Amino acid sequence: MLQVKEFPQTMAHMEIDRSDMKKCLVSGLFREQVEWGGRTRTFYTYLAPGLTYDRNCLIVAPPDDVPVLEYIENGFWREFADQEQIFLHFLEPEGRWNLDGSDADYMNQVYIQVQSRTCYVTIQDNVYAVGIGKGATVAQQALMDMTSEWSGLATFGDLEDAAMNNAVTTRRAQDMGQVELTVSASKAQLPVWMLWSEPAKANKAVKDYWKKQNDAGEERFSNEAANEIYFPSTVYKKSSVNEEKIAQVRITSHFSLEPGKNLPPELFRTVWQFLAMARRHRCYGQKALRNYMEPEAYGARLYTMEHQGFTRLWYEYVPEHVKEAGVPVPLVVCMHGRGGSAESFMDLSGLSRVAEERDFIAVFPESGIYQQRPGGIRNVLCWNGACQNEERDDVAFILKVIEDVKRRYAIDEGRIYACGQSSGGAMTSRLAMDAPRVFAAVSPWSAIKEPQRRIPLPETMDPPVPYLFLLGEHDWLCVDKDKGELEYRVTPDIAEFIRNLIRIYGLGETPRKYRCGEIQYYVYVNEKQTPMLTVGTVKDMSHANYPRESWIAYDEFFSRFSRAEDGALLYMGEPAV
Repeated sequence: MLQVKEFPQTMAHMEIDRSDMKKCLVSGLFREQVEWGGRTRTFYTYLAPGLTYDRNCLIVAPPDDVPVLEYIENGFWREFADQEQIFLHFLEPEGRWNLDGSDADYMNQVYIQVQSRTCYVTIQDNVYAVGIGKGATVAQQALMDMTSEWSGLATFGDLEDAAMNNAVTTRRAQDMGQVELTVSASKAQLPVWMLWSEPAKANKAVKDYWKKQNDAGEERFSNEAANEIYFPSTVYKKSSVNEEKIAQVRITSHFSLEPGKNLPPELFRTVWQFLAMARRHRCYGQKALRNYMEPEAYGARLYTMEHQGFTRLWYEYVPEHVKEAGVPVPLVVCMHGRGGSAESFMDLSGLSRVAEERDFIAVFPESGIYQQRPGGIRNVLCWNGACQNEERDDVAFILKVIEDVKRRYAIDEGRIYACGQSSGGAMTSRLAMDAPRVFAAVSPWSAIKEPQRRIPLPETMDPPVPYLFLLGEHDWLCVDKDKGELEYRVTPDIAEFIRNLIRIYGLGETPRKYRCGEIQYYVYVNEKQTPMLTVGTVKDMSHANYPRESWIAYDEFFSRFSRAEDGALLYMGEPAV
């Protein structure tokens, strides 16, 4: 008999697995609710045993000819989630699916709800949709309305005319407040696989829609599972650094599903392998689609160490030609944001590709934990957090990681750098303040200090550490458009931090300014005309980072700074101060 649980009202008492800090605190099938349009709707969440945060997330609009709990109990879904280690969510129709758009809105609201971090942690990068039977039309409506938030779509069954209701319209972008999730809700490319009886009527209209949306070519390919595969046009006017043109349209015809029956498990696994290849990353303008880069498959190696009673981990990427050369190379430490992970940020930042082309070693450590909400889960990943009122010393952990890397590879100790986003950006700044002799330069993204925590501003930084601070012009953590200070309207605490850097570094208070593409730069120089502090605001971007920032940080900033053997700061080989 299927057991449906309720999430505990408080999870603050639950023990954390100190050997795997981001493991879900509960497992099983849970009933959840979401508020939308003045109403309360139910959906179901299955958390596999041993599931860890930030894994792929699948939201299913099931057929409406069988009760949803019966559908879950009699299907392969829980076994599939156990094997794949994914978050699995089922919508519940109110009798029959409503195709007037209200159930599509409900589906999109569930997308938002599962990222609330109330009882578990998912991220916006890897959320996929499946619609089955009449639920296929609901899923098509939902994703046409909010394409840029999802990473892939599969529908099983013939579509109704209402599937095209949102072919032109999109849901309004939402200001989500002070959370990592952003909802831009714009049209975008999307990997789509549709299985139906034949490409006629509404089916054909939807196929043509996605072919146009994904800029698909007319040449038709096939494989054992799909008799029509359309690849994107090879003509691409933009660089693929931030977004890759990867969205295929796949069609399987002559597919039918008997009422009340579940999908063939092996067929679904094939479709899932296709969907899970893509992730939707935060960017400026709209979210960008990229192929997922699995760390081990890419060539990164996972390391662990014990620190303050917890097992800590990091991924390390060393280009093969760096290993073969055996000469000292730079080292860049790259840190994820709150609720992220080492694995997700290696993929999100794209820094390993910079390392491959610029001959340095990239390290992606994973943070400690903290309790994001009173009574909520205590193991949201966050730098310099706390567990049971005991603060985490993540500076010491990072320095240990650096020493561990140095035992295995030749590191140029004058060219060690740090970068990171949000909580990782604040951690980047802490490394500069607490270990200025270790780091030649730092680049915090989306944060320059730990928010809502008073940390004494340094009276000096000896030796000085140059800063490149990149933030979105709509970043809720950094920008206050009404009461913000300095030319780029940053919050008072960030303005105070920047003014202190200007003071202790002896910089001119009036920055030099220039624009390059999407970034407006403000450059503060010292008497030797060294750019010791650069602030860059990214147009049309909220609280996020994107792969090109990794290239900017290394090529236009880190590579120009180094330290002499006595620790003195050098800029392009000359004394910087």
